[in-house]
Amino acid sequence: MFHRIPSEVSFEWVYFPPFFFTVVFGFVCTLGVAKLLNSAGFSRFFWHPGLAFVSLWVLVTSLIGLTVIPP
Repeated sequence: MFHRIPSEVSFEWVYFPPFFFTVVFGFVCTLGVAKLLNSAGFSRFFWHPGLAFVSLWVLVTSLIGLTVIPP
């Protein structure tokens, strides 16, 4: 069976693209990973923590987008 990927998700008369939820879920997952890295002490190895956070956010969002919403 083929599963159709919705082109828009309706929420209280506001339409969101499916990638919006992927980005938000990726951000939440990245917050958790960053908190784990900070508590374990691995964040001291990053030259620029903000840049590392953004790159981790892009990586996690890409992985979620490729597995949850396949192209």
